Amino acid sequence: MPYPKRTVRLLALMWAAVFLAVALALRAAFDGPVEQHSGTALYASLVYAGAYLLRPRLSPLAAGAGAVAFCWAVECAQLTGVPAYLSAHSLLARLALGVRFDPLDLAWYPAGVLPLVAAHLLLRGRASGTAAA
Repeated sequence: MPYPKRTVRLLALMWAAVFLAVALALRAAFDGPVEQHSGTALYASLVYAGAYLLRPRLSPLAAGAGAVAFCWAVECAQLTGVPAYLSAHSLLARLALGVRFDPLDLAWYPAGVLPLVAAHLLLRGRASGTAAA
């Protein structure tokens, strides 16, 4: 039995807050590759949770594909210079849009989403298995 939309949204909001807190804590504690790559993966995780805030009935695969596609679009937009311009004027824009294109980030976005999709599918399978028992 699927969870009510309200419950899914509350869980998504809670996990989004957790991902954001972990990303900011890592950013404060580390500098260099750990901060860079973990932040990229956690950004994608945050987008995955955001997909459920907007569309609570999404399947894990659809939410994962949408999150990765969104992250890739934002990353590719950095090639235009618009995010860099906006980031120079706003910390929020810097955190949401980044500054410069990094092709390695394109691989880290799926790394942040795939474990969530797998966990979600596993939990969904267990929930339907217990409902059938």
